[in-house]
Amino acid sequence: MHTSIATVSLSGPLTEKLTAASRAGFDGVEIFENDLLASPLSPEEVRARCADLGLAIDLYQPMRDIEAVPDEVFARNLRRARHKFELMRRLGADTVLVCSSVSPDALDDDALAAEQLSRLADLADESGIRVAYEALAWGRHVSTYDHAWRVVEAAGHPALGTCLDSFHILSRGSDPKGIEDIPGEKIFFLQLADAPLLAMDVLQWSRHYRCFPGQGGFDLPGLLTHVLRTGYCGPLSLEVFNDVFRQADAGPTAVDAHRSLLLLQEAVGVAELPAPVVPTGVAFAELLTPDAEPVTALLGALGFTRAARHRGKPVDLWQRGTARVLVNTGPAARRAGTRLTAIGLESPDPAGAARRAEDLLAPVLPRRRAPEDVPLDAVAAPDGTELFFCATGHPGLPDWRADFEDLAEAADSVSRIDHLALAQPWHHFDEATLFHRSVLGLHAQESVDLADPYGLLRSRAVTNADGSVRIALAVGAAPGDDTVHAAHIALAVDDVVAAARAFRAAGGRLLPVPANYHDDLAARYEFADGELEAYRDLGILYDREAGGAFRHCYTETVGRVFFELVQRDPGYQGYGAVNAPVRLAAQHAVRGFTGG
Repeated sequence: MHTSIATVSLSGPLTEKLTAASRAGFDGVEIFENDLLASPLSPEEVRARCADLGLAIDLYQPMRDIEAVPDEVFARNLRRARHKFELMRRLGADTVLVCSSVSPDALDDDALAAEQLSRLADLADESGIRVAYEALAWGRHVSTYDHAWRVVEAAGHPALGTCLDSFHILSRGSDPKGIEDIPGEKIFFLQLADAPLLAMDVLQWSRHYRCFPGQGGFDLPGLLTHVLRTGYCGPLSLEVFNDVFRQADAGPTAVDAHRSLLLLQEAVGVAELPAPVVPTGVAFAELLTPDAEPVTALLGALGFTRAARHRGKPVDLWQRGTARVLVNTGPAARRAGTRLTAIGLESPDPAGAARRAEDLLAPVLPRRRAPEDVPLDAVAAPDGTELFFCATGHPGLPDWRADFEDLAEAADSVSRIDHLALAQPWHHFDEATLFHRSVLGLHAQESVDLADPYGLLRSRAVTNADGSVRIALAVGAAPGDDTVHAAHIALAVDDVVAAARAFRAAGGRLLPVPANYHDDLAARYEFADGELEAYRDLGILYDREAGGAFRHCYTETVGRVFFELVQRDPGYQGYGAVNAPVRLAAQHAVRGFTGG
């Protein structure tokens, strides 16, 4: 279907918004009036620019406070409309959005509203323009889509139809099934936006918290299904007011927006994409570092051994059981400190996973490799992390380990990587959630806010069905916050006390935890003799839920990476979020550093 985006959904001047929309693959745009008024380009120049970019101008918006007003007010409104219709003629736009009035001059008189909208449509029709009447959720007298449709139906003008907006419909809890009673040819436009489910003033909710389909809590596939049953074949357009999007780069935001529409079309069966290939495990985590010694010392203390060396690159494979860490000291490492740069994801169909990622606009990463190197498909996540689709030991598929010489097996003490925590740039949090859910087919858990000594930390985990892949996405709260949060690798162990003691005996340093924390544990839970004392000695944190207990502790931070030792009861599904404020405060105290 034809896809469109309102320029208000993107940041920057109008020309940048148009370029971003075109590059992301949109077919058209809604020109928001403020964007045109602030542009140095004339309407004719904007029209030519859109044509050069292959963009249709699908809608000009908005016209406000038009209908159901006294005659003298309506006369002024028609004068204003004449100017707007002439501007639209120059712009090359043939549909105008008229929002239901919020003016104190508006009268509660549907017959008057229909009569005046009909006269407005007469004027619009003379210029070849259609009027799409939309019910604002906070409209003074018309605030629901079915009420707006009754007014349009009463007017009976061929140049007057309705505009449906998912936010205005779903935020009020209206039943979208009634949309099927509207003839498809009278739905002139469809605007789509998701939103988190919040209990707040609907106007503030609309102006600040809308998001792209799939990033919030609304049932947009259900609403779109009702719309399509009417025979509607117009644009699917995004109109999203969001404080984060207004400050983020327009290019990535537009890509994320178009991805969300592709997924929505897939959900209702009007677009075919390669099926999701859900990863089945973590093949490796790759650390890029300018100085291998602190990293390898940390890995050694954790019980990893250097198992192999890449035949053509400065990359070592460190392994303990099925937990594998690549240590890369290549030229790119000189540009920043130690950081987690890549993840290998086990996939039953690496090529299929890559095809879906590419069709969903994930950047495919070119690889510089020798002819004998194993071909691996890789894409970039929104935060720049490289994701490799791997088939470790899978018969008939290339095994990435073949690039390493003298591969040695390691003892299985740390059984696997329990989860990975990735620090997200503040403006990529919702994008990252949608990316991992849609491109990788992972399930997104509820977002949680965690207290940090210098603000709040938002975190949301994505996981596969059996928990063999768990990725926690975390971001600081404020756009102006330049604090860099660290990534970390959590290693599953059978006995966290024994693992922590072995780590410390090997020279490793554990994150010290304040005694007040363990005093509070003693008040909250009962422990076996000596258990709490061991936790206090080793800095082990503890959480319990209906499914079981979670015991975990943290290593020192090297660059922008640290490790976590995790003992997870089979029924425990969380990540010890209740302990995050203590861990964050402890990391600040040790290094003046915010962990991710």
